[in-house]
Amino acid sequence: MNPDLSPFTVAIAEAQLQDLRQRLALTRWPDRETCQDWSQGMPLQYTRELADYWAQEYDWRRIERRLNQWPQFIANIDGIDIHCIHRRSPEPTALPIILSHGWPGSVVEFHKIIDALADPVAHGGRAEDAFHVVVPSLPGYGFSGKPETTGTSVQKIGGMWGRLMSRLGYDRYVAQGGDWGAIITQSMGQTETRHCAGIHITMPIVAPDPATMEDLTPREQSALEAVKFYSRWDSGYSRQQSTRPQTLAYGLADSPVGQMAWIVEKFYAWTDCERDGVKHPEHAVSRDELLDNVMLYWLTNSAGSSARLYWESFNATGMEPIAMPVGCSIFPKEIFRTSRRWAERRFSNLIYWNELDRGGHFAALEQPQLFLAELRDCFRNLRA
Repeated sequence: MNPDLSPFTVAIAEAQLQDLRQRLALTRWPDRETCQDWSQGMPLQYTRELADYWAQEYDWRRIERRLNQWPQFIANIDGIDIHCIHRRSPEPTALPIILSHGWPGSVVEFHKIIDALADPVAHGGRAEDAFHVVVPSLPGYGFSGKPETTGTSVQKIGGMWGRLMSRLGYDRYVAQGGDWGAIITQSMGQTETRHCAGIHITMPIVAPDPATMEDLTPREQSALEAVKFYSRWDSGYSRQQSTRPQTLAYGLADSPVGQMAWIVEKFYAWTDCERDGVKHPEHAVSRDELLDNVMLYWLTNSAGSSARLYWESFNATGMEPIAMPVGCSIFPKEIFRTSRRWAERRFSNLIYWNELDRGGHFAALEQPQLFLAELRDCFRNLRA
């Protein structure tokens, strides 16, 4: 055992779960929205329904047992305790991979794919596609420690991930991420070039090419329209978290329903959840999975600490060119989408590109089999 790694087990005290149920029972509800959809936010009827399920039927111990099936560790890196799942593969030629979540995600985003990545033979795959899987919680998120001073930006986290992989014994590895995880992974593509052999991202951050504005493809036009919609109707959370995260934290730390609505609304907005003309987050992920993710924020009181990543980095994500091998999987309901020709302006070694017909922002949770195939196909040519 590496002395710089401390074994970790998720063990939430029953008193915390009782406190949650009491707070849910004492919720002071607002009046209902004046519209008939989600355009003013999470509707009151569904919010009350989900809160009632949370209080009376939801079983936290189920996901706690699931997390504890995998080895977990705490590594202190740059003075911050970093929680990670570390699922080693039984295959001797497995390729190490570090998977990074974003907001409002968590390590539970990947719970459907960890075992299949590590042991593909046991899940209908091929031994040569095996990975040693590392899934850390971002600083300020989940079971990781909370930065006590400013400066924990996406660029710093990318460097921390490099040190984490070294501490786990990996000299050569690949990286994957979505949302903030995509930006952290792109940062690794610039700074961790000695050890990171390639990256895969589901939300590539690139600028549209001005030279294409008079000759846009339908997908590019759709991407620009999505950005316009996001800016006008869907970005209020980011403005608050990037400017006054501490003010927001008082309400979300005190109200489980407030924390739930703040997160679940984004699963409605960002998942591929329309079925027969009706959008609903439970069309994309289950009710339990929605609450599993909320619980990673509620139980660790990380509304404020997670939001501070926006304050640190939202306007300083960096757009420098990346020369290392890059793969991109574009899911149709992702927040920010790009075209291949735009991406090639930033990624000079674009080794993999695929535009899928199903899935959204939380691809590993929404479409685990598609996501698995994307990682296997992307990194197949980077195996030593």
